[in-house]
Amino acid sequence: MPLKLDIENRGQDTRRRILEAAMLRFAQHTYEETKLRDIAADVGVDVALVHRSFGSKEKLFAEVVNIAVQPQRLFAGERNELTARLTARIMEPSLDQALRVIDPLDIFVRNLLSPEAIPLLREALVRDVITPLVPKLDDLAPQRAALLAACLVGISIFRHVLRTEPLQGEVDDDLEMLIANIIDVSIGNSPAVPPPPSPKASKPGSSSKVRGSSRGRSS
Repeated sequence: MPLKLDIENRGQDTRRRILEAAMLRFAQHTYEETKLRDIAADVGVDVALVHRSFGSKEKLFAEVVNIAVQPQRLFAGERNELTARLTARIMEPSLDQALRVIDPLDIFVRNLLSPEAIPLLREALVRDVITPLVPKLDDLAPQRAALLAACLVGISIFRHVLRTEPLQGEVDDDLEMLIANIIDVSIGNSPAVPPPPSPKASKPGSSSKVRGSSRGRSS
């Protein structure tokens, strides 16, 4: 029995290392460029073991995406916790929670123009993001869940990939609040806090203040 347990443990460790190597490969190369033999070489095992462990490249990719996104963790808990979870995920880059190897967004961005990966990513988004979101919404509408998912991915790309200046900043309470409000409205909740007034709303002739000066920031 101890010998059998040791073999099982070694098998699980090898499987984990294959997944870790696959995540790195799919995050750095397109689906077409990533070969199972390269993943096997990264781990130091025969490619036949990769086939036996996952069945195919498509199944390995699907498992990699699922582990990276971690829908069981992201969408766990009550509906009133969802806004905070999603907002926190957008505000700070985060490693996958299972293996802590890459930011899940890297896999999506790297493979957005991959002809073979696009249908697999579409299936993954439906399975791992849209479907778990639907029960959290008022009207259980897949369209609403898909729109929210598209909005979250778009904000993440603007903030962490393109690094669009208005969405940058290590700490930005206003941005965090605006994102939370977008999520609340999409879910069907009332925004918790009204958004800050636009500078254009200021009356003509009124003196403008440096944003955040009330918090003691220096200009």
